[in-house]
Amino acid sequence: MAEKIQDGSMGKTGFIQEHDLYTSDQKSKAQELIALIDQRQLKTIRIAWPDQHGILRGKHISSKDFSSVLRNGIDFQTATLFMDTSNALIAPIFEAKAGLNFTELAGGPDSVLVPDPLTFKILPWADSTGWCLSEMYLSDGKPCPFDSRLILRNSLKELNALGFDYLSGLEVEFYITKLEDAKLRPEEAGYPPDPPEVSVIAHGFQYLTDDRQDEITHLLDPLRDQLELLGLPLRTMEDEWGPGQCEFTFDPRRGIGSADDMVLFRSAAKQICRRRGYHATFMTRPALPNFFSSGWHLHQSLVDLQDGKNLFASTDGQTVTDLCRHFVGGLLKHAAAGSIFATPTINGYKRFRPNSFAPDRITWAVENRGAMLRIVGGGDDPATHIENRAGEPCANPYLYMASQIVAGLDGIASSIDPGEPDLAPYESQNQLLPRSLMEARDALSNDVFFRNKFGERFIDYMLALKRSEIDRFLSHVTDWEQREYFEVY
Repeated sequence: MAEKIQDGSMGKTGFIQEHDLYTSDQKSKAQELIALIDQRQLKTIRIAWPDQHGILRGKHISSKDFSSVLRNGIDFQTATLFMDTSNALIAPIFEAKAGLNFTELAGGPDSVLVPDPLTFKILPWADSTGWCLSEMYLSDGKPCPFDSRLILRNSLKELNALGFDYLSGLEVEFYITKLEDAKLRPEEAGYPPDPPEVSVIAHGFQYLTDDRQDEITHLLDPLRDQLELLGLPLRTMEDEWGPGQCEFTFDPRRGIGSADDMVLFRSAAKQICRRRGYHATFMTRPALPNFFSSGWHLHQSLVDLQDGKNLFASTDGQTVTDLCRHFVGGLLKHAAAGSIFATPTINGYKRFRPNSFAPDRITWAVENRGAMLRIVGGGDDPATHIENRAGEPCANPYLYMASQIVAGLDGIASSIDPGEPDLAPYESQNQLLPRSLMEARDALSNDVFFRNKFGERFIDYMLALKRSEIDRFLSHVTDWEQREYFEVY
């Protein structure tokens, strides 16, 4: 009896089998992991959950209890669902419907995190530590409607049912800075806390120069080694424009793989750098002198589910196939309403400027980096694909990719014609991208398509999340306002 009670102290006894939550591959992998953990003498397993912002939350558990988590899942606070980017609560959690018209979340009851054994890694920078992604289920076994990984998986199922699979690759810009002052004094640990004080690790403004990149190999080398030990498909490490600004690219992967890679890469980069006295940030436009914006360019195509053939590469002399054109048409049609998924922060919209290598309007072009959608390759090039240049590095990858899939599929289903590619994207008469998170929120609020695809409850939830961030931003007196008005008035 004591053993049964102890087993049930993690999650809910038999939860995964009772609700049939594992595929045959996951069941087999779960059995392998128990032996692997013993063989490698792991002591701690981190159960990581990508939250609504794409930030990893979770629990660190003793390795001896991991086998029970593979049967029962692990209990986890649903209160985290109510937190915006600074962990401010977005709704009255203790009301009867939790302020979200969702009775099941009233009072912040436990959910159950179900680890995905196929994502298991051994963290090379942490002592005797394993790591595993998870998904959130309600206590009755129903999927949590706010779990972004489950939303992407549902979009992939829709895609697969049509005989397609999603192929995506990551191109991510971010900054590495030297941590000078972590701002850990009590008066600096507010809500949100003061940001750390940093210095640059190298001068910038010498784009892609070998000497600049060589200056920071003491950081790039351990990042490279440990990312590869994780099994991430690292392709290139490049010197970007700003001081200490890097771009890492990763080989394309099918299905959910690149989204999982993105959350692990961001977390790994921050942890590896922090342990060495540095601070990595994926914030789009840091408020530091001489820092430029960072972007996340999402490379994507559809392939045949069975043989992996690229369905965007043309064989009849066209630049791209009709399927690709229609996919582009869907992305263009839903770009404004979907902007909140690609660029979910207040800060991210400061990147959309003309002649800046970032888009400012809803356009597509062939091999032109000023467009929102850039066709890379073309013709019979087997690597022909779409590059979406509107994303920011801190976007939730599951929501970003899911929004691309459903929008593109709508373009295919409706045979949407995107028109001719723009030759001068910054001079196009096409609609501007939302200029702020406020405009993006309004676009999503007035949109029917994403409500139908992701559900009323989820869209209302996203709007509440963003309203909380916007309200806090608008109530804060900025340095710009202080300089603009304090003396002259």
